[in-house]
Amino acid sequence: MDISEKFHHNDQLEQIATNTEDATDLEKTVQVDTLHQDEAMKVLASYEGPFEWTPEEEKKVVRKIDRRLLSLLVLTYGLQYYDKAMLSQAALFGLRSDLKLTIGERYSYSSAIFYLGFICGAYPAIVLTQRYPIERVLFCIVILWGICLMLTAACHNYQGLYAQRFFLGFLESGVSPGFMMVVGGWYRKQEQAFRMGAWYSATGYVSIFAPLINYGLGHIQGSLSPWRYMYLVAGAITVLWSFIILFFLPPDPVRAKRFTARERYIAVARMRQNNAGVRNTHFKTSQLWELLRDVKFWLLFATAFCMLVVNGPVSTFTPIIINQLGFSGLNSLLLVMPAGAIIGTIELMTPYIAMNSGLSSGELFALAISSTGGRLFAVYILASYGGGYAVLMSIVIVNSAGYTKRSLSSSGVFIGYCLGNFLGPLVFKATEAPEYRTGWITTVATLSATIVLIITYRFVCVWDNKKRDRAGSEGFDHAYEDDFTDKTNKQFRYTL
Repeated sequence: MDISEKFHHNDQLEQIATNTEDATDLEKTVQVDTLHQDEAMKVLASYEGPFEWTPEEEKKVVRKIDRRLLSLLVLTYGLQYYDKAMLSQAALFGLRSDLKLTIGERYSYSSAIFYLGFICGAYPAIVLTQRYPIERVLFCIVILWGICLMLTAACHNYQGLYAQRFFLGFLESGVSPGFMMVVGGWYRKQEQAFRMGAWYSATGYVSIFAPLINYGLGHIQGSLSPWRYMYLVAGAITVLWSFIILFFLPPDPVRAKRFTARERYIAVARMRQNNAGVRNTHFKTSQLWELLRDVKFWLLFATAFCMLVVNGPVSTFTPIIINQLGFSGLNSLLLVMPAGAIIGTIELMTPYIAMNSGLSSGELFALAISSTGGRLFAVYILASYGGGYAVLMSIVIVNSAGYTKRSLSSSGVFIGYCLGNFLGPLVFKATEAPEYRTGWITTVATLSATIVLIITYRFVCVWDNKKRDRAGSEGFDHAYEDDFTDKTNKQFRYTL
């Protein structure tokens, strides 16, 4: 096989093989222009084995990736949600009274301000994850958020809690966009939805186990209030977990440890099908401006915002709503567990169906419709929004190309997620308890808007794909290597 099939000829390569006889010697000294080209080209340029692989070999590599990557993503995201949702469970054990959060809408603001920190931290986090090794960035994020979480126990008024919640959100903001980039660098388009859903489903399944832990901590009769022990224990676990991420997270096929040269080559070469590249550490302003002019990005941004307003009652008020039905604080914790099981199952199964049916945007439509109902029943049924958001994250990655554009797109949609979460708790007013009329009306309205937005997004993608089919794709044979975007690469087709 001619070496030009591994990377294309251009004057940005310092050396290039011109025939199969001297390919082996020259490949060792090829210098790849990583400013314009994807870093995965280093792997392709230095590989000396056979270029073809069998389906069995690829399946074996994918299984190894799943074993080494998914377990870490699932456990880390579950830990993040456990820490993030601690507020609603700690509220049952004296946090609201100790910090005077029962006055007015202070409790709602304590939840909303967390997502204000998310918004402020999202862009710096995504820049850091592109510029520096992502496993080191995530290590710093996780250890600092663990320390910040433990400091919650030192809060003695609502102002201190507000500051803690803001910085906790700021620190945690890089996790979701970072995970989206990691998945986008390891898996083909059709594989990504289920993997996104796998780690995102941890938000549900951790809600099965977290109440049990906090139920035990709620029985502690010590010098501190039970809610303070909850934060100290969760923070300590998080700090310890950060070292697992540092030493064991495989960041991308280019730099991952414990992969053979053959496995690494297959992991990189099979990603050509995505037409999106694996990694490029150089920030490209042209891709930023392209993103800001892309109507599809803004449709996904608005979809994330409208879809996540519903997260207000799910993550912040579920234990409180159950408690207001007459159950004790401890029993209210246990009654959160069914909601966690529903959320986790929907978040896991919905992307799996999307992976096997190819109806990603259609599923978002269906899940939004099912997310309406009565007050307590709705709290459980509203778990379906999680499945929709898991699919949405996959759409963001598979329908974006160009490393800078893809990273900014994931970060931008995540800001929409944060804005929805910021608004959600504020529309559930304490003065309207336990009916929360304004909150439920807003929830139904925003979910209805989600339906309209995702139908519009699908229409735009279909129209763009047909336009590209008519125009053809001549001259774009090396978009993978050149870090082209989905706009400039006419071979690219949007997933529906």
